[in-house]
Amino acid sequence: MTGLWFLLILLAFAGLLILWVIGIYNGLVTQKNRVEEAWSDIDVQLKRRHDLIPNLVETVKGYAAHEKEVFEKVTQARTAAMGAGTLPEKAGTENFLSGTLKTLFAVAENYPELKSNENFLALQEELTDTENKIEAARRFYNGNVRDFNIRIEVFPNSIIAQMFKFGRKELFEIEEAVEREPVKVKF
Repeated sequence: MTGLWFLLILLAFAGLLILWVIGIYNGLVTQKNRVEEAWSDIDVQLKRRHDLIPNLVETVKGYAAHEKEVFEKVTQARTAAMGAGTLPEKAGTENFLSGTLKTLFAVAENYPELKSNENFLALQEELTDTENKIEAARRFYNGNVRDFNIRIEVFPNSIIAQMFKFGRKELFEIEEAVEREPVKVKF
């Protein structure tokens, strides 16, 4: 009889252990999916930004045709940003794109008739709105990444995370200089 009780206790313990592992695993999967969803939000806004840039360049080009080098840099930066694969590449190319947009807006400041162009003003407003949405999506993503990384690093979750190969996610960071100096879009 004591052997039967021991076996039942052992089975109950094994069942609880399995339920515990399943609970941790499901929590990790949920958090991983939240990180991926948050990244998708950033990606949507970056695509919107990339779609606005050719219209903006064309509008400015009509007024500042001799600024060819600026237009080429913006176009190259946009192409690089659209082609970036990994998160660090994406962050780097987006930082470069932000810098080239600052240059484009600095050039636009030299053309008063451009600053009053309705199309330019509408694009400028859309770009400002998109930049704000990118910032909000970046904060949301980074918060989810932080929570996920904490979840996979704390004990005993770290054991389960290693067993099922859950790895750390990278934050989507903007260079300090870019972050401190937002793209100038006010005229």
